[in-house]
Formats: sequence, structure tokens, C-alpha cells
Amino acid sequence: MILVIGGAGYIGSHTVKHLIENGYEVVVADNLSTGHKEAVTTPNFELADLADKESLNRVFKKYKIDTVIHFAGFIAVGESVENPAKYYRNNVIGTLNLLDIMLENKVKNIIFSSTAAVFGNPEYTPIDEAHPTAPINPYGKTKLMIENIFTDYRSAYGLNYIALRYFNASGCSSDTSIGESHNPETHLIPLVLKAIKGERENIKIFGTDYNTPDGTCIRDYIHVEDLALAHRLALEKIEQFSGTINLGTCTGTSVKEIITIAEKITGKSCATIVEKRRTGDPAILCADNKKAGEILGWHPTHTMEDIIRTAWNWELNRKY
Repeated sequence: MILVIGGAGYIGSHTVKHLIENGYEVVVADNLSTGHKEAVTTPNFELADLADKESLNRVFKKYKIDTVIHFAGFIAVGESVENPAKYYRNNVIGTLNLLDIMLENKVKNIIFSSTAAVFGNPEYTPIDEAHPTAPINPYGKTKLMIENIFTDYRSAYGLNYIALRYFNASGCSSDTSIGESHNPETHLIPLVLKAIKGERENIKIFGTDYNTPDGTCIRDYIHVEDLALAHRLALEKIEQFSGTINLGTCTGTSVKEIITIAEKITGKSCATIVEKRRTGDPAILCADNKKAGEILGWHPTHTMEDIIRTAWNWELNRKY
């Protein structure tokens, strides 16, 4: 049985769906603070919280857990700067609580939802796993702390772990059954689509004077279904490999390109406003995914058009 902590969230729910479709038995544990019960595609759902060790322990006693996939955590960079205590308490202490319960119940396999934010401002791009880690916000720092905890727990307790460092998760389920739904929404693609739908007045472009072909920031967008596949492949390798793996496409798309593709797919225009650069925004962030191919046999298959098309179909058929 695979326990997915945070399986009612965006990436978690897509991973649960993918695992079930590929024959895995899955139980979801989530406190539903940001997740959606409607996104859970397994009848095995448990209301639990990383801050409540008793609730976690009940899940481990009820099910025979082989491996944990850990998605639960706060993810808003700006909020982490304004309220770092919330992030250290939930992300770091919550993970320590989870690890305590895992070890008590003799479960030693964990796949972790990490982030490219552990790298901070890039010294070079594409970014490989050897790139220095120097996060510039509390969110990224909590994720790096957790990665370091896993390293120490592997040495001391025999923990098997794979930390998957995502770049920009995007897109939605191809069948529109589940999708991306954050409140507030901070991700570029859903914001662009909401502007096209008329739910927002415009999209702010933060800086058009970067050293990129069109002057706007370039980011590595990866379809959430490709991320789900990576987690399944990690399950198959968890007892042969422990360490960190970057997940991205090795290519980037600029803010202006995102808007142009969205306008083409929807047949509608997106109003924009140019603002000054945001502090700490690098011009280009792209992943080197060679290690993911070598270790996991993973290669992303969705195009930028696939990402925006599935996200648009979700917006038109939103269920939660």
C-alpha cells in the first residue's frame, strides 16, 4: 500500500490518479487545508495532519504501508517571507513528525516533493543536481532542510529516499476530471487563463528587459502528468537509489510566449500590464533532467501546447 500525504492537492491528486490507473493500492492522508476532497480518486481517504502525530499513527496502524509519497507542505514563496514560522513549523517539523511515525512503524521508503527553489539564483543553466544549493526564501530553505534531514536519516536509520526537485508544475488531467485549484492562485498559466476568461482584468508582466529573446523571464514548465509518472518510476527505484533528482524539460518558455500560446489555443486575447522586475527573479531557470533519465528512465512527453490546452479544458469544465 502506498500512502500519499497531501494526496488531495494539485500534484498529489494527479499522482494518486496515475498510480491507481497503473494498479497500485493507494491511501490518501490530507488535512484538506488547501487540498480538495473532490480530487481524491481512491476510496481510501484519511483526514490527518502532519502536526498531529496521533492522526498519522492511526493511518499507519490501519493500513500496511510500504512507501510514503510526501506532498504535504505550504508552497507560497511570498507568504514564506512574510510568515516564516508557519513554513518551518509545518514543512520541517511536520516532516519530522512523519518520519518519527514511519520509523515507529518500520516504514523506511519515502518519496519527497521538493523544489527547484533549493537552488536560489542560478549560477548556470540548465541546472543539474550538482548545482550549489542556496535558497533565497524560507520556502526553499524548508525544502533543503528536509533533504538534509533525509540524508542524515539514511545514514543513521537506513531511510530510503528520493527527493524530486520540480521546476514549474503545470497543466491538468487530460480527461479534465481533476486539475489545478489554488486559493489564492499564484501560478502564471492559470492566471493567464483566468484573465482570458474575464475573471481577472489583466496579467502583470514583471519586467520586459531581461537578457532573453523577448525580454521576459523564461521558466521550465512541466506537465503534472509527467510529474505523476516520475513518482511511479521513483517507487520502482526507491530501494536501489537514494538522493535528489531534478524534474524538468530542459527547455524554457517565456512569459510572453505563454500568453501567445494561450491566446492561440483559446482564440481569445489576454490583457497585459508591464510592471517593474520583481526582486530575486532570475532571467532563466531550466532543469537538466539527464539524471532523471538515467536513474528513473523518465522523459517528459507533454508539450507546452499540451500543458495550456489541458489547463484551459479544466478551466472550462472546472469541478472544484
